[in-house]
Amino acid sequence: MAIIAAVKDFDVARRNDFPLTLTFKDGNSDAINLTGYTVDAEVYSITSDGFRDTKYADWSITYTNRSGGIVDITLTDTQTAAFNKHELKYDVQLTQPDGQKFQYLRGTLYINEGYSE
Repeated sequence: MAIIAAVKDFDVARRNDFPLTLTFKDGNSDAINLTGYTVDAEVYSITSDGFRDTKYADWSITYTNRSGGIVDITLTDTQTAAFNKHELKYDVQLTQPDGQKFQYLRGTLYINEGYSE
């Protein structure tokens, strides 16, 4: 199964938790049964020429409903407190049971300072 990554940007407040619920779907909009699959997600900065630079965080992954393709990914307030740039990149990778890896979702996290500590 080939996957073309979706692109979605988000605003993230520093020092706040940032949870997302993802439903993995195929090209027919049917849920992908994630039994045997692995989901990974990272936040990182990029260099001026567009390559990964510094990894800032790994999202925590909870398989909420594997057969329904539902996964919760979360950044904690402690993780977002370390986001010291205005823009960071993220991606979500799906590894199939046979070991093939595909980027499923990617985008930019726009970091805003917020007013509370």
